[in-house]
This record gives sequence, structure tokens and C-alpha cells, in this order.
Amino acid sequence: MTDDLERLLRWEAAGATWEAIWPRAGEVTVVLCTCDSGEEVDRYTSTAADLIDYVQHPAER
Repeated sequence: MTDDLERLLRWEAAGATWEAIWPRAGEVTVVLCTCDSGEEVDRYTSTAADLIDYVQHPAER
């Protein structure tokens, strides 16, 4: 598991929300939001295959 996916999983485990933005093929930007108001707290861009797979297939979680 890459650090990028682990970061997102920790964020979810804390009850917060996130959004995926696709700036270009093979790359995802993850926007980390607060759990109460949905306000953006941070964002990061990654090419990690496991993270991309995770955010592309939310029904399989």
C-alpha cells in the first residue's frame, strides 16, 4: 500500500470526507474535506496506481 492511499484511508477512518479530481490521465488529485461542513482542508496529487484504483471503484470498498 502506498503512502498516498494510506493517507486517504486514515482520513476516511477519522470520519472526514474527500473528493477526487482528475487533472489528467493516470493522475488524481484528492481533496480532503472536513466531516462537518465539507470545507477543503488539504489536497494532494498522486500517480499511485492503488490510490487511483481505490477512488475509481467506490462501490467495491
